[in-house]
Amino acid sequence: MIAPMPGVDGGCLCGAIRYRVEFPTIWFAHCHCSMCRRAHGAAFVSYCGVPEAQFRIETGADMLVRYDSSPTAWRQFCRRCGSTLTFAGERWPGEVHVVVANLNGPLDREPAAHCYYDAKVPWVDAADHLPRLGGPTGTQPL
Repeated sequence: MIAPMPGVDGGCLCGAIRYRVEFPTIWFAHCHCSMCRRAHGAAFVSYCGVPEAQFRIETGADMLVRYDSSPTAWRQFCRRCGSTLTFAGERWPGEVHVVVANLNGPLDREPAAHCYYDAKVPWVDAADHLPRLGGPTGTQPL
């Protein structure tokens, strides 16, 4: 028998969709852009990035809905409970951004930065020492 690749399982709130993220991840960061905030109803969202080949829907693929949040980017969520699960776009070909809060265990790395920090809500000030990035790409030093 072949041993499973190291990774972590995740899924939506209602349990209809379950997926697996295989390690290694590419990155782990917090996004403060207005679109992520609105999509999640949160002050910011934590994502990890993985190559598409390392993200696999194990159950509930028929419950996964794609929403084109811009002409070049899309989000996937559960049609039953509304949990946002992934983000992808033309800017990151071959990569899937997975919502870290929906994972059932730890990642293989710690968060590395706050992206689009200049767009953050005024009532949140991150108390960590991670780099604050922003500008048009969300990834330029502030």
